[in-house]
Amino acid sequence: MFLGHYGAALAAKKAAPALPLGTLIMASQLMDLLWPLLLLFHAEHVRIAPGITAVTPLDFYDYPWSHSLTGSLLLSVLFGGGIYLLSKNPRSSAAGGVLVFSHWVLDFVTHRPDLPLTFGSGTKVGLGLWNSLPGTIVLELLVFLAGFAVYFASVPANRRKGTVEFTAFAAVLAGIYFASLFGPPPENSLEIAVAGNAAWIFVIWGYRLDRPRRKKPARL
Repeated sequence: MFLGHYGAALAAKKAAPALPLGTLIMASQLMDLLWPLLLLFHAEHVRIAPGITAVTPLDFYDYPWSHSLTGSLLLSVLFGGGIYLLSKNPRSSAAGGVLVFSHWVLDFVTHRPDLPLTFGSGTKVGLGLWNSLPGTIVLELLVFLAGFAVYFASVPANRRKGTVEFTAFAAVLAGIYFASLFGPPPENSLEIAVAGNAAWIFVIWGYRLDRPRRKKPARL
């Protein structure tokens, strides 16, 4: 899942108004931000297998640290705990931790059975929505648009610039998503890792988006 994770981050702004959008995006994408780094250091592995699903040609055969159930729970606790240490805000801490774990839940729905339960477990799970291209697109768009609507209603822009840039942000994400669906597959795992690390751009962009859309600076 791609757009759905951003949709979860956008919707979480209503539950955790003290957290900047950049922090929420970081939480929702933390597993996928960690994964390309582990690819670069050969701690996790992926191979290109066209046709393995209707949505992606990537075979995620080895990513226990970033995408196991145990790993996602650990990341949730660490991220939520870090927010609490910095903000002393239990609501923000809880929202951040839940948002991190939401990534695994959404992946569980879409991935084929390739998500390990623990670091060394051979048991892998996934409901396999990626076997249906139309079903995947519908779910991604529903979650993303719902998050868009919740954020837009919860944090009204103080200036027209905020609305314009936020709309551009959503359009860029949608463009990348559909390009990945219908474009050529990546050539190798290095290309995948480099593209994955570029996702930090959207974290930074999220911090910028909050500026014209809030009256007071967030606490974290």
